[in-house]
Amino acid sequence: MKKVFNRELLLTLALGQVLSLLICGIGLTSKYLADDYHANTPVFQSFLNYILLFLVYTTTLAVRQGEENLLAILKRRWWKYMILGLIDIEANYLVIKAYQYTTLTSVQLLDCFVIPVVLLLSWFFLLVRYKVLHFVGVGVCLLGMGCMVGADVLVGRQQGLGDHKLLGDLLVLAGATLYGISNVCEEFIVKNLSRVEFLGMMGLFGSFFSGIQLAIMEHKELLKVQWDWQIGKLVILKVFTLGLFSQCTTDTESGFIANSPILSKYLVYFPD
Repeated sequence: MKKVFNRELLLTLALGQVLSLLICGIGLTSKYLADDYHANTPVFQSFLNYILLFLVYTTTLAVRQGEENLLAILKRRWWKYMILGLIDIEANYLVIKAYQYTTLTSVQLLDCFVIPVVLLLSWFFLLVRYKVLHFVGVGVCLLGMGCMVGADVLVGRQQGLGDHKLLGDLLVLAGATLYGISNVCEEFIVKNLSRVEFLGMMGLFGSFFSGIQLAIMEHKELLKVQWDWQIGKLVILKVFTLGLFSQCTTDTESGFIANSPILSKYLVYFPD
């Protein structure tokens, strides 16, 4: 029993519960902004998070000396972080955009598609090996997601919103796929380089490219939103939640994959 419930496992479970609460906060605020305030600004919401990461972690890299300095890292690996930043931006955009078309429950459940994506990529690129039980769990996960998409389409047709809900579900699945790619890369960087480097580079490239995307796609939407105190408070809450989420998902002593759905963390905890 002691071999199973060791300090490392208990720490992972505790972090999992914290992450679950943060994910819940992200989902609720995103849905609230989309439904109650008609704030169709997924890029803007992610942009604020990247700015927060930039202010905290990119500036930390900028004042470091030697090989861990921001310029030294950019000289060696700038193009890799640029690609990873674009993947992370579009993953956030697709999932947040999905809240405009489908339900909060559907987004939260379908986002678990990141589990099989992470498992598959970890198997081929990180050479992690899993037990048969893991693959059974993934099969159940995929079956459940298929049922969820089918239910959304059927219910949506009855309400005259079938195509909208299907589009929302597909956006979540696409975003979850990109999240899986981002999370596997994140695990590799955190294990082999550093957590601060990963978050600093995400802050740099994320704020730069999401700022460009924001200027092109959402400048008109931002002008339509009534920026009163209530909606401002929600945006602040969302930025704070996303910032904590980004930090907690990489600040793990156990060094396992930090995924959006916490189930994927438990899944990859028991490799062979």
